[in-house]
Amino acid sequence: MKNSKRFILLCVVFITMTILLSGCMPGDGSYTDQSPAGFFWGIWHGWIAPISLIFGLFKDVIRVYEINNTGWWYDLGFYLAIVGGFGGFAFSRRKGDHH
Repeated sequence: MKNSKRFILLCVVFITMTILLSGCMPGDGSYTDQSPAGFFWGIWHGWIAPISLIFGLFKDVIRVYEINNTGWWYDLGFYLAIVGGFGGFAFSRRKGDHH
């Protein structure tokens, strides 16, 4: 009984997060040459890159990387999120393996 409630809660959280994240993915048309994505959007897009990759399979306009961006600053934010986010997960796993 307790495990089924956890499973239902996990499914609800997953569906809610998927819906919330799908509104701010790269390539959704919210950025233009006059209003490009900046540093903080680069960080956000780096964090949600795996989710964007999956959504991109189903919607052709969704991309991992926003093409309408400010340039170097967006790239820096994107790179920091990729390296910091995924590198941090690998470090925490490695740290837990040591006895």
